[in-house]
Amino acid sequence: MPQSLIRLSDVHKQYETVGAPPVPVLHGISLDILPGEFVCLMGQSGSGKSTLMNILGCLDIPTRGQYVLDGQSVAGLSPDELAGIRNRRLGFVFQGFNLLKRMTALDNVALPMIYSGLSRDEASRVARDKLGMMGLAAFADRLPNQLSGGQQQRVAIARALVMSPAVLLADEPTGNLDTATSEEIMRLIQGLNRDDSITVVLVTHEQDIARYGKRLIRLKDGHIIFDGSVTQGLSERGAA
Repeated sequence: MPQSLIRLSDVHKQYETVGAPPVPVLHGISLDILPGEFVCLMGQSGSGKSTLMNILGCLDIPTRGQYVLDGQSVAGLSPDELAGIRNRRLGFVFQGFNLLKRMTALDNVALPMIYSGLSRDEASRVARDKLGMMGLAAFADRLPNQLSGGQQQRVAIARALVMSPAVLLADEPTGNLDTATSEEIMRLIQGLNRDDSITVVLVTHEQDIARYGKRLIRLKDGHIIFDGSVTQGLSERGAA
């Protein structure tokens, strides 16, 4: 059996505010994600899925428990070390695209490589290749506000892939898109998982989006209440 790419062991998360009792969000989450999986996280608002995604993305750390990413324990790492992991091992796609408005599509995609020390010429070359993969070669010099929502999300996906991450983390990637464009983006992500064996973890609250995945993890009140195939998880939900 292949080694887990992601392993969470008894992960708890609570938030503390001065003068108020701690607010528990995650309660003993344990899970393994293997290389090449396409996992969808679902749950109602307040279920803990966003907090779990932030922990997986090294944007937050567990209160207790262990997170091992690609064989490396995340516990005890400095902020700079966590930033390095985010840049080299994780690719992020957000609902709001998170593109820098005053930079062209090419420069947005090149930015993670420049941060990592790659020359501007080499970063631009790789960025142009990735934009071509997304069908956006002709749009490299356009600013985000000159692109449609679907085009902006494809720029964001290209940016997420330039460092060859171990995992693509997508947080409601179709939340700002119409139905047809959402389907286009999901087919693209599905193809990256299927054809390029990119591991995908995707947060969604829409069953139609979750159907593009292979495995469903459903959370409620900070607990995993279902972990299995998307087909089984959605059929059980429909029958409930």
